Amino acid sequence: MTWPAYAGPDTRPSTARAAGEDRLDLWRITVFGLALFVLFTYTQGWVMPIFGEKGDRFTGILRVAFLPAYGATFILLATAPMETLKGLIRQPFLIALVLVVVASTFWSVNPTESARRAFFLMCSTLGGVVLAARFRWRGLAEVTASAFLIVAVASLVVSAAVPSIGRMTELFPGAWRGLWPEKNALGSNMALAFSALVAAGLLAPQRRYLWWGGALIALFLVLMSTSKTSLVALFLGAGVIAFIAVVRRGPVIGVAATWAALIVIGLGAAVFLFAADALFGVLGKDATLTGRTQIWAAAMRQIQLRPWTGFGYEAVWGDKSGWGPFAWIVKEAKFEPQHAHNSWIEQWLGLGLIGLAAFGFYYLQTATMMVLAIFRRKGAYLAAPFFAVYTMMTLTESIAVVYNDFRWVLLVAFSTKLALTDHPEERDARR
Repeated sequence: MTWPAYAGPDTRPSTARAAGEDRLDLWRITVFGLALFVLFTYTQGWVMPIFGEKGDRFTGILRVAFLPAYGATFILLATAPMETLKGLIRQPFLIALVLVVVASTFWSVNPTESARRAFFLMCSTLGGVVLAARFRWRGLAEVTASAFLIVAVASLVVSAAVPSIGRMTELFPGAWRGLWPEKNALGSNMALAFSALVAAGLLAPQRRYLWWGGALIALFLVLMSTSKTSLVALFLGAGVIAFIAVVRRGPVIGVAATWAALIVIGLGAAVFLFAADALFGVLGKDATLTGRTQIWAAAMRQIQLRPWTGFGYEAVWGDKSGWGPFAWIVKEAKFEPQHAHNSWIEQWLGLGLIGLAAFGFYYLQTATMMVLAIFRRKGAYLAAPFFAVYTMMTLTESIAVVYNDFRWVLLVAFSTKLALTDHPEERDARR
């Protein structure tokens, strides 16, 4: 189903015209509400307030809790089936990646869990494709910003009014964590929220004060989380938005800004390669990135045992048998990690070189479309800063190809939207 096209003045009687407009508004509200429900469910901001910090004790209930989001996804799919199909066709590497995930159940060390989680991933990924098919860039920006605004306001209220829930008590006592189990989760989510809310204000200027007010809340929450990495991510997203605004002021300014950005990126890479200790000191990090390098080294040694196929999708970290790859990683790292803390190592460990290549090509396709969009599509204000922050997070967190995770859903939504043809109203007239 598509939005009704404008076909000239409405010559119906006023009562009939009013009834038609009411039905249209109700339909738009319903679609928007379903999409908002899907995204809010995937934020998982409701899990800790309901189930507590040890939510893994209610795994069975949590599985059922995501089923309504899957149902809402299929309802939205029914309203735009052809556009959804078109979006899937234009994402061959994403399809290949999901197929590798499904195939990994046949060689997984925990085939039951891999099969279950592969189904969850397919539903989550489909949710992102459907959102891209169902909304134009402005609508997609506003539904994304609405989900972020809800969790931002809720985190602000909980952290300020109910410290026993919203603030950390053991590690980093007093640091705000909002609706999530620890402060870094609040910080990283609000870093993404900041750029999404600013972008929504630019793409929907009639509600800019609402969205920009929400962006200030997100900034405040990042500061209260005391996560310096998240603060850097927030500034990165803001810098990308500023860069897009500058390059679109004219060809000369655009060329100069592009070269300046390349120089800044080169300098940043040089600092990371040759002065990493100083950089970590400024960020308050140790050289092991809080034990991440130990996890990476242990995971790479396990990867050498199955370099081509991996151990199966999401099969390693839930293995409590005491003899699988997880046991060896724990022995070498000297603590129990929840994931590889690197999205690229995570794909190699679970899906092998085949899955890593599929994810790499999908990422490369998305990055190429993103760079082109910066110079010619209004949706870049939403997609580009998210992609930049997401890329930064993949280096230290396993946030790629994750089921029931709104960051993965948003990446799929934005990449699919970039692959679809723009509506004429959404093209940048100054490209």
